[in-house]
Amino acid sequence: MYRVLGPLHVSSEPGRVGKVPPGRQQVVLGALLLEANRVVSIEHLIDAVWDESPPATARTQVQICVSALRSTLAAVDRGDAISTRPPGYLLRVADGELDAHVFARLTAEAENLVRRGDPRTAAELLRQALGLWRGPALSGTTSNALLAKAAKLDEDRLAVLETSLDLELGAGRHRQLVGEIGALVAQHPLRERLRGQLMVALYRSGRQAEALEVYRTGRDLLIDELGLEPGEELRRLEAAILTGDAALAVPSQAPPVEVVRQAAPAPAPQPVVPLQLPADIGDFTGRAELVARALRLLEPGGRATRVVALVGKPGIGKSALAVHLAHLLVEAHFPDGQLYCDLGGTRTHPATAADVLGRFLRAMGIPGTSIPDAEDERAEMYRQLVARKRMLVVLDDAAAERQVQALLPGSSTCSVVVTSRARLTGLPGARVLEVEVLDHDEATDMLAAVIGPERVAAEPAAATALIRLVGCLPLALRIVAARLAARPSWSLAWMLERLSDERRRLDELAHGEMMVRASLALTYDGLDVESRRLLRLLGALDGLSFPTWVAAALLDVELMRATDLLERLVDAQMLELVAIDVTGTPRYKFHDLIRLFAREQLEQHEEEDERRTALRRVVGGWLALAGEAHSRVYGGDFTSLHGDAPRWRPSRSYVDRLLADPLVWLEAERPTLCAAVELTAAEGMDEACWDLAVTLVTLFEARCYFDDWERTHRQALDAVRAAGNERGEAALLCSLASLQLSWSRARAARDLLGPALRTFEELGDVRGLALARRNLALAHHRLGENELAAPVYLSALEGFRLAGDPVGQAYVLAQVAQIDLENGDQELAAGRLYEALDICREFGNQRVEVQVRYRLSDLMARQGRNPEAEEALTELLDVVRAGRDIVGEARVLHRLAVVKLALGDPGAAEALLRTALEVRERAMDHGGAAETRAELALLLAGRGDRTQAVGLLGRAITTFAERNMSAARLRAQQALDLIRAG
Repeated sequence: MYRVLGPLHVSSEPGRVGKVPPGRQQVVLGALLLEANRVVSIEHLIDAVWDESPPATARTQVQICVSALRSTLAAVDRGDAISTRPPGYLLRVADGELDAHVFARLTAEAENLVRRGDPRTAAELLRQALGLWRGPALSGTTSNALLAKAAKLDEDRLAVLETSLDLELGAGRHRQLVGEIGALVAQHPLRERLRGQLMVALYRSGRQAEALEVYRTGRDLLIDELGLEPGEELRRLEAAILTGDAALAVPSQAPPVEVVRQAAPAPAPQPVVPLQLPADIGDFTGRAELVARALRLLEPGGRATRVVALVGKPGIGKSALAVHLAHLLVEAHFPDGQLYCDLGGTRTHPATAADVLGRFLRAMGIPGTSIPDAEDERAEMYRQLVARKRMLVVLDDAAAERQVQALLPGSSTCSVVVTSRARLTGLPGARVLEVEVLDHDEATDMLAAVIGPERVAAEPAAATALIRLVGCLPLALRIVAARLAARPSWSLAWMLERLSDERRRLDELAHGEMMVRASLALTYDGLDVESRRLLRLLGALDGLSFPTWVAAALLDVELMRATDLLERLVDAQMLELVAIDVTGTPRYKFHDLIRLFAREQLEQHEEEDERRTALRRVVGGWLALAGEAHSRVYGGDFTSLHGDAPRWRPSRSYVDRLLADPLVWLEAERPTLCAAVELTAAEGMDEACWDLAVTLVTLFEARCYFDDWERTHRQALDAVRAAGNERGEAALLCSLASLQLSWSRARAARDLLGPALRTFEELGDVRGLALARRNLALAHHRLGENELAAPVYLSALEGFRLAGDPVGQAYVLAQVAQIDLENGDQELAAGRLYEALDICREFGNQRVEVQVRYRLSDLMARQGRNPEAEEALTELLDVVRAGRDIVGEARVLHRLAVVKLALGDPGAAEALLRTALEVRERAMDHGGAAETRAELALLLAGRGDRTQAVGLLGRAITTFAERNMSAARLRAQQALDLIRAG
């Protein structure tokens, strides 16, 4: 099955999933699927992937993508689906294999049914078609070409939804549709057809004033947003509502909403009608869309009992929602009674099915002496009694499917609502609805409903902060609201202050018999021993999401065992599955209040030594993975320092999948890795802390995460200084000097390197000395002190040779070659550069290879080989863009502009310089941006635009002065003086 009506998804009937990596492969597959069974040209695929700027290798890259897609589709038995057909490719899709085709077929069939006079069946078909959608079409794609076609599919969906609503309104379902259409209008406030449908539904439900308010709100919005009055159709509808036009009534020829039922048998004398529902919540707010969906699913009809299972974490409001739904349904659909039971699934001894059946039979008038002892006989009597009756059964807090199955009626005239913290995916015929936390607006409405809107309006910032602090969890929010309502003199700010201390937050979230801690404890106590321990240990981590291997490290077990335990916690609603990582395995996260509960249990039940040992394993896992990622980027463990903190290594096959693209993995895990640095600093794990921080420079430098670079290193610096860890301090100072050089602050870098060099010399750390000397030479070089830089570079070169670090040697060779070029010794420079290039290619280090090739282009230009330099730089531009190296991109653009100017193309040169300036500003490379401004100023001055040139040079000189870039400042000042004089 190919799915484009939502995120792109490929699967096969046995449940196998074809994982298509995000990026180019998804774009190519999406383009082929949107033209399924038609030839798609390679040019069209190139446009889809790169829009208007394809690289020279675009055709080859598309062919590689198609080859990879064939392998992916082979995993789901569709390896021959893509065939080569000039001028491109054809993706064969059979009937029913593509959800977009199924959607089109169902809507066409519905249209024919309407023409034949069967709107009821047509509406059912349209709902079936709409059920194929899982979100916006091709959501997640970045291709402009695909987004345009996806927008058309999304518009088709809305049009079909509006047609379906028209048919259902015509069938008299106006009351049931109010909530759904209201939610749709909130999502699409400018669609007049939806707004008109909401007005009709409200009017037919006896809510004329609300219908008119919907019109006035829409009119104000159209005028404010578009400067337009509503369309003629909407204006006529308003007039009809004002006059009570009889044409707005439900059409008399409308087919009935529900399936025609068999006539109920004659009631027995004085029948017993059980009315067991608890009272509805008077201030129930929010969840309009979920309520509307559940109501549709619970309306009796068809051949089977309608069962809806509401599942969610503790305190999410499942029970309140179930009772609210029941009260909305009973009057219109279930006149023969309602049965309710709290099954006690989270208690030590849940209710048995036999006990519940006995209660239900008594409620329906069966005397105790007539109730059988055996559970199956009770179930048989229960089903006989409810057969052909229109009854609603509410089963609250179910422990598992087995507890519920015997309590399900056998009649299609009955419906059942079940709530549970377990997912109940094995309950036959049940529609499982996830109950999530409230959104901010719903939470605000709940708070206002309990304490009064005037108190919320008086302290909106405090209200927002309170809602955020309890994570929009309904139980926690209701407790906060109840405490505030009971204490009118308390301000919301004071309540916020009481909740701000994490150690006391669960104590504060208690009022009367409502307690968040007690609610969570019921689920926790029902877990097995190993799951409880995992939950506790996970509480030691911060609030970010985490991958599966973290649980394996905490318990020191195999990955599959950890996965099983995590899924138990998910099933118990104590963890949330929030994403799928690059290996296709799940990522998990706590709700904040559950995290606090887990941390409490950790402090109460786990020895400190055990806690720290588990944490060391997790930190060791991050160290091992980050170090491996660095090695894969650099071709080995080069140009980096490490400590002796222990490593914890997942299996090699898992690591290979995880780090297939090491920079992608590092970037995806960036927040978690930075949090790990903070955690190790707080825990006093100084050796692991500095090691992890300096290893992450691989990412920080490649993707310009300079703020993260500085923050993690400052945190680690505090940790190593507190522990007296001299080598860790030296390593961090050396790395911070690299950061200062990236910011074009050579003097600040030089100041940091003094103490680092002394420490490395005292410790006899050969690689540390080589790295520090390399950075010191760079600082001298940036300051124009070539006579000081050259000997330090050569000393660093020898150090890298002694340390067995060839990539470090290649980097220094490229820098020394630059000094050779500046000194006019092109032959010596060429020898060093080609030696460096051979090293990079031998070890597969593309990052340093890019820098070497960049220097070689400078050599070509100096030798007057500008066409060769242009070709080399154009190829290099594709490489840095493919690697998302924005610093490298800016430098290549700048150098290419200089070459274009030398080739007599000032227009192209200006365009390249302006692009380079934009890239450097985006990367916050202020020093580099100043250099580009100076170059652009010289070009503009040569073309006669002196005014703009003077302005650019003035800004560049200011930046050079701020960053102590003396040589660059002197050159810019001389150029400015010449322009002003000329």
